[in-house]
Parts: sequence; structure tokens; C-alpha cells
Amino acid sequence: MKTARYLPLLLCFCIGQALADTPIQLRHDATPTARIGISNIAGTVNVTAWDRNEVQVGGRLGDGAKPLAISGSNGNLEIRVESQGGSGRFNWGGDSKMAPTTLELHVPRAASLEISVVSAPLVIDGMDGGNIQVNTVSGKARINARTPSLKVDSVSGGIEQAGHAEQAELQTVSGDILAPALGGTVRLQTISGHIQASGGPWQKLTLSTVSGDVQLAGALAAGGRLGIDSMSGNVQLLLPANTSGNLHASSFSGNLRSDFGTPTQPEHGPGSSLDVRLGDGRGKINIETFSGDLRVRKQG
Repeated sequence: MKTARYLPLLLCFCIGQALADTPIQLRHDATPTARIGISNIAGTVNVTAWDRNEVQVGGRLGDGAKPLAISGSNGNLEIRVESQGGSGRFNWGGDSKMAPTTLELHVPRAASLEISVVSAPLVIDGMDGGNIQVNTVSGKARINARTPSLKVDSVSGGIEQAGHAEQAELQTVSGDILAPALGGTVRLQTISGHIQASGGPWQKLTLSTVSGDVQLAGALAAGGRLGIDSMSGNVQLLLPANTSGNLHASSFSGNLRSDFGTPTQPEHGPGSSLDVRLGDGRGKINIETFSGDLRVRKQG
């Protein structure tokens, strides 16, 4: 009799466990250069490139989520994790009623990706040829891809980039940026995260930070422009010895040192600055800090 009394509760528990661990097995034909949109609120998202003209989705669907589907045409597909009874719009604030979902995706190597996540860590591996755009709140984004255009906007999640991004726009509030394979056009921005980046030759690079430290290394393209602005973060820039361009560096109260010329200090008041012509002077390098230390070094 006691067993009969608790049987309904046991059944409810088992059903809940099953819903919380629903396997995902989906596939859809895709063109080699399809645009693929992916969104997930909590859990993980792993995207791996392969040499097939189809999208395959595996993983586990969290409790409280709608049944997952791949919608759209072969050239424009969407995979969205949404809560049951939701509006269908992506909710940046997350949904406490929905358990984490794990997405394991295989996509055509040259596809373009548009991915939105909240607290879901993201890994992209092996993409080659398509544009990549990522929006994340707190999940770390790790991207190994050869892409003509990479754009990542994060709040507290870090960004790790590898492969090659000819054009890159990476932005965080407090997350760190690690980007050792940047191409000719680059924009890096953070409030308090650290930036460690390299690449080039840069036709145009702009970098701004408030309190995060910066380590940047690379070459300037012929006639290229490089601009760095920092409030209290320390900045270290490594340039090849044969760099060509007009170099201006200044700090209001930080320590300024340079392997290219000797900084000068005003007769009255704080601060130091450096203006020097390097090589043929066709490029332009401008670095300014307020209270952060500034070091310009020769590579090698």
C-alpha cells in the first residue's frame, strides 16, 4: 500500500528527469556558404566545421525548453533554444524556468555564423571562409577560424581568438581578450579586461581601454594607422625595428619609455611625450595614456 501511495510521485520524478535530459538528434541540408543562426541561453554551444553540405545538431535539451528544430532554407538556417510559453524572442536576461541546454553542432566549413548566448560557453573550431558574429554575456567565447570578418561583443565573458581574422572587432566590458592572429583591420575595446593581441600588418588598428592592461605586438602596413587610448591601464607596444611612420606617444602621469627615440617632459607640470619619425614616415602611430604606464619596444 505504501508503494502505491508514492507511485505517482515517483512517476513525476522520472518524467521530470527524462525531460531534463532529452537527447537532440537533428539534421538539415545546407549550402556550402549558408548563413546559420544559433541561440542558447544557458548550457554550452560547440560548433565544429566539416566538409558536408548539411547541418547536424546533437546534445541535450534542457527541461522547460520548447522542442528544438532547424528552421529556414538550405542557405539560411536557424537553431534557437526557447522556453516553453515564451515570446519567441531572444531573452538576454535568461530564463530561470529553463534548464541548461548543450548544443553540439557540425556545420559546413565555409558557412557564416551568427550566434547569441547568455551564460553558455561557446567554442567554434575549424571554420574557413564565412563571416562570424557573436554576442555573449558571461560565457567565454573560444574561436579558431579563418574568417574575413569576426565580430564578438561580450560583457563579462572572455574572448580567445585563433586562426586568422582579416577584419576583427572584439569588445568586452570586463572579459579578457586574447587575439594572436589578427589581420589588417582591427578594433579592440574593453573597460577593465586585459588585452593581449598580435598580428598584422595593420592597415588600421584602434584599441581603447579604461583600466585593463594592454600587450600588443605586430607590424604596420605601408601607410597604415595605429591608435591606442588608455585611461589607467598600462600599455606595452612591440614594433619591428624597420617600422615606418610618425610615432606620437604621450602620458599625463604614467611612466613613458621607448626604444624609438627619447621622451621629453614639459618644464612645468606633469606628463611626458615622444614625437619621432620612423623610416619613411608614411604611417601614423598614436598612443595616449592618462595614468597608465606606456612602453614602446622594438621586437627582437
